[in-house]
Amino acid sequence: RAPEQLDNFLSIIPSDFSLSLGLVDGRNIWKNDLANSLALINKVLKKIGSERVLIAPSCSLMHVPCDLNNERNEQELPSNIKSWLAFAKQKVEEVALLGKLASPQTATDLLELLKNNQTIIKERKDSPLTFNKLVRERISLLKESDTYRQNRFADRKLKQQSVLQLPKFPTTTIGSFPQTPEVRSWRARLKKGELTLERYEELVKAEIAKTIHRQEEIGLDVLVHGEFERNDMVEYFGQQLLGFAFTQNGWVQSYGSRYVKPPIIYGDVRRPMPMTVAWSTYAQSLTTKPVKGMLTGPLTILQWSFVRDDQPRAETCLQIALAIRDEVCDLEKAGIGVIQIDEPAIREGLPLRKQEREHYLEWAVKCF
Repeated sequence: RAPEQLDNFLSIIPSDFSLSLGLVDGRNIWKNDLANSLALINKVLKKIGSERVLIAPSCSLMHVPCDLNNERNEQELPSNIKSWLAFAKQKVEEVALLGKLASPQTATDLLELLKNNQTIIKERKDSPLTFNKLVRERISLLKESDTYRQNRFADRKLKQQSVLQLPKFPTTTIGSFPQTPEVRSWRARLKKGELTLERYEELVKAEIAKTIHRQEEIGLDVLVHGEFERNDMVEYFGQQLLGFAFTQNGWVQSYGSRYVKPPIIYGDVRRPMPMTVAWSTYAQSLTTKPVKGMLTGPLTILQWSFVRDDQPRAETCLQIALAIRDEVCDLEKAGIGVIQIDEPAIREGLPLRKQEREHYLEWAVKCF
């Protein structure tokens, strides 16, 4: 972080200070480019000597999963993508290896490890898995006008009211309903092959029907289908988008005793087919009241994933935004009149440095 400050800091560091180089990224899961890190280490060593230099991660390793060796599901995390990664255990090994490589006498076997590292770094850089021509072409054709609504809010509000016929203060819920242990067990049984997909969908539809009827009894104005088919508000969408990979045991702490398995965004993001339309249209078929389409926004998907570090986060977020936009269009075509896009993490992405916040908010709002 902030490598541009290194030269200035080296020129003013007091002679009785030691310098800890946080060269191994503790917040993301990509393998360290050892050659680049070594270049920085050698630059510092020439300036202040080896006695005052420490090599370390950039922060606590609590933000990354424990051990990459625990990932054995080739379907969820293919071996070629897995080779690009480093979890906490591997990051500690990278720190130790950098220390050894920076010493005056470097063993031949260590140089071989450096060579292997550079091969993997190059393979990732050149991999067709990270690049999607259709996505890049679409982004290149975007215009500034594409980020603005075609009609004023006042005009949209009148049209919406004429169609939806809602009261002055319409009532609704946030979207997701509590999932009982039984509902969660259906997904587990489906994964194990104990339930067919057809039977699983029958069970979920029955739960949706109960939820719709209960909301009608209560007297809500805009209904939701309950999201019983979803495991997580980010993972559910990531599993249906190209450019995402997943772990079996990549748990990290969210807060307190809550742990999550963030998806891994390794390549260009594209939506190959509708993700929520079938469930939303089924729910809408059960009632004459409007049922909301429920989507997770691009910024939240970005913030709650391990994001590729070979392009700006803004570019990755824009790719996700286009995928969500396609889903919105399909929901509209299917007759869903109300669509809610959740962005609980938009504030989380705000940079700590005040001078960087305006740029973040500019591209974040553009993506939304």
